[in-house]
Amino acid sequence: MHSLTATEIATALRFGTHSAREITEAALNRITALNPRLNAITDRCDVEALATADALDHARAKGETLPPMAGVPVTIKCLTDQAGHATTNGTRINQHLIATTDSPVVSNLRRAGAIIIGRTNTPAFSLRWFTRNQAYGQTLNPLDPTLTPGGSSGGAAVAAATGMGAIAHGTDIAGSIRYPAYACGIHGLRPSLGRVPGFNASGPDRLIGAQLMAVSGPLARSVPDLALAFRAMSHPDPRDPWSLPETIPTPAPRRIALCPAPEGLQTHPAIRQALTIAAHRFQSAGYEIIETSPPPLREAVTLQLQLWMGDMRRTRGAAVYAEGDADAIFVYENLCRHAPPPSLDAFMDIFAARSRLIREWRAFFESTPLMLCPVSTDLPFANNRDVASEADFDAIIEAQTLQIAPPLMGLPGLTVSTGAPMAVQLLAAPYREDLLLEAGAVIGDAVPVVG
Repeated sequence: MHSLTATEIATALRFGTHSAREITEAALNRITALNPRLNAITDRCDVEALATADALDHARAKGETLPPMAGVPVTIKCLTDQAGHATTNGTRINQHLIATTDSPVVSNLRRAGAIIIGRTNTPAFSLRWFTRNQAYGQTLNPLDPTLTPGGSSGGAAVAAATGMGAIAHGTDIAGSIRYPAYACGIHGLRPSLGRVPGFNASGPDRLIGAQLMAVSGPLARSVPDLALAFRAMSHPDPRDPWSLPETIPTPAPRRIALCPAPEGLQTHPAIRQALTIAAHRFQSAGYEIIETSPPPLREAVTLQLQLWMGDMRRTRGAAVYAEGDADAIFVYENLCRHAPPPSLDAFMDIFAARSRLIREWRAFFESTPLMLCPVSTDLPFANNRDVASEADFDAIIEAQTLQIAPPLMGLPGLTVSTGAPMAVQLLAAPYREDLLLEAGAVIGDAVPVVG
């Protein structure tokens, strides 16, 4: 049963092919079998999950209409509030920070009938594209344990890739959904700012960088499953001041900008080949492909890091040292090296530059509504390469340009797996997730479970 997609699971429950309890027990058994080796799940939710499953089975027996994700096993990243569970964000110092209410995205998934089976691992403070911490240990890539599973939603990607859950919740401020999806050979959607409401009552309100750039979204083994989960996650919630009402899609030209190596990025030949193959598949499906150069990316990386690290210094800098996680300290100090503290005048200049970049990118997407580009310009990194040396760290920052830059402009992005592990990235104008998912379904086949 773990090989079924979320869409297939919801259909099976609706038609009575399987019960919600059967589905849930199969997912929990899958965790029991695989998690001791892979370490994706940090906190199991067996009792709650089975109670939810029984309630769904009871509702179906009474002839009630089931919600769209009824019976679908889902995991939640451990930095997001889930009532009764610790919002640890991969740290020991937050082990006793127990949420009393669900965050909006968790509430939305419950409303849609999803069954939350567990919480997933993340690096300390969700600072890395690798997943290892002192609280829970290291998460392994099921495709190749010598490679990173990605981060910071590394546990989420592993859970989805191996069928521990059909859908994984993740978050993304600089690639934390898109990169783990790439590393683990699945698909991942980073929505636009405001499309999926976010709020943790267990902590203080986020500062402006996280408010503008950090979003929740789904990881899954099929693009239709991403669409199913995104619809469920994106119900508006007044607790998030950036939360948006649902939008009605408008027609757009079937035109894609192919950008294999923007601004002189050194894209690996295998990734270039994957982009070429994807472009040909799009052409066969009726899309026009135009190879061109996009608006600035490196400038956006610089500004994004300044905002992100500005937040980190003020809210978590002391906590990084209190936690004592050597990986987190090394990465934090090197990110700060790339983003020295701005003065007040420089901080205001960042927002002026951000407005200009948003304008330039929106104009770009007016003529070419989609951009086809690398997820990363390098193949998935060797495990923990980011803490090997400053030179390795700097090389990773360069390779992750297309992970770091888009969130500054609020752009949605979609990682589409085209192999294991190989993927391409699609970007679109804000709030055009519909275009991403439509195009992603053209080239993104359903991925078989690993393990």
